[in-house]
Amino acid sequence: MTANSPRIHNPRYVSNMINRFLDGCAIVGGLVIAAKIYAPPAGQDFALAGAVALVLYYLMAEVGGMYRDWRGSSVEREIGYALWIWALAALGLLVAGYFTGQIDRFDRTTSVAWLLISPALIMVGRVLFRAVRRALRRRGFNIRGMAIVGVNELGFQLARNIEETPELGMRMVGFYDDRPEGRTPDVPEEIGDRVGTIEDLIEDARQRRVEMIYVTLPMRAEGRIQGILDKLSDTTASVYVVPDFFVFELLHSRWTSINGMPVVSVFENPLFGIDGLLKRGLDLVLSCIFLLIAVLPMLAIAAAIKLTSRGPILFRQKRYGLDGREINVWKFRSMRVCENDDHVKQATKEDPRVTRLGRFLRRSSLDELPQLFNVLSGTMSLVGPRPHASAHNELYRSKIHGYMLRHKVKPGITGLAQINGCRGETDTLDKMEKRIKYDHNYIREWSTWKDLKILVDTAWVVLSGKGAY
Repeated sequence: MTANSPRIHNPRYVSNMINRFLDGCAIVGGLVIAAKIYAPPAGQDFALAGAVALVLYYLMAEVGGMYRDWRGSSVEREIGYALWIWALAALGLLVAGYFTGQIDRFDRTTSVAWLLISPALIMVGRVLFRAVRRALRRRGFNIRGMAIVGVNELGFQLARNIEETPELGMRMVGFYDDRPEGRTPDVPEEIGDRVGTIEDLIEDARQRRVEMIYVTLPMRAEGRIQGILDKLSDTTASVYVVPDFFVFELLHSRWTSINGMPVVSVFENPLFGIDGLLKRGLDLVLSCIFLLIAVLPMLAIAAAIKLTSRGPILFRQKRYGLDGREINVWKFRSMRVCENDDHVKQATKEDPRVTRLGRFLRRSSLDELPQLFNVLSGTMSLVGPRPHASAHNELYRSKIHGYMLRHKVKPGITGLAQINGCRGETDTLDKMEKRIKYDHNYIREWSTWKDLKILVDTAWVVLSGKGAY
């Protein structure tokens, strides 16, 4: 595409303005409900608290991109993002109240109730709004005709994705292509029909039978794409080019620009901007809580290791961290040896190197508790791909395609692979490939809700003791 190609903009949706209004009502409504139930603050303090909360929430929301187009995203992800924005705004409100001395003017029960009621109302508002939109679209309201340019596999996949996402509010008009039918594959009956040529599409767009157009031609067909865009510029249809990046193994791709030139990432860390701050905040809060709970058991384990076998209490091993940088990972020593060189043998079932106490620690995953300090220091996360010994990384990076992409995020104490049966020894290449597949899926689909779910599921996996030697 040339530098003079027409720009394709994402329209502003009225739904985002409605979401802003609903969020504001939830924040103010939560304060009103809390004040009605408990002790109401003075009128001036009441208005000031509500105003500051609204400003902070909207500020955090704009910085974090909260009011983006959520079409196609799950309601869980949208709600989770909104709740994190509220948590940051509430934290800012508490800090401001503390330093200005205004926090003492509020009843604590009322304040806590407000901080809990408002996010509940935010959730209810977004769920109800989505339900209303779905109901309206089922009745034919806010439905836009959609067409796909390009009878090819990419167009077929796009049509299936849209069919599986009815909340997008799009009705498939059909496929358009200038190539003769003998040069294109047959359109599967369940996803639509081939209805005409590009000239037919132009006429349908002018008559507003088609309002949204997706071009799925391969990027190498630059001339054809440019010609189609030039013709479509004489219509009012919204036009999108769908790049055929499916030929690559995308890892959380995103668009950005360099001095106005758009570029798309192929391999990228998903934790940029506010997402990275949210994950780091979750790590800090939960790791501190876990350490407070585990401090006495950790002292008992340390004493038991010292009394039952020779050697240090803690074992430090070099592993790869974020972006492949080498880090030191801490564990309670569970073996009679401390291997940390170029050849590290994986622990196996009934491994003679494992001490009697170590066998219990490994089965219960208690040997991993010191890694909470890695999380606090920022070299690890609570959830992420499990770090492998550096020697194992060097072995598998040449045998498994995309192996090193797992290091685009911080390694974790637990991960998606571990809760799906990929825990313990990986004595075959197939087992390691399966683990890497889960690691890649985690990076592509990361969300705060997924992290919390993995932590909960990890507790059940640890209790079962399956796969741990």
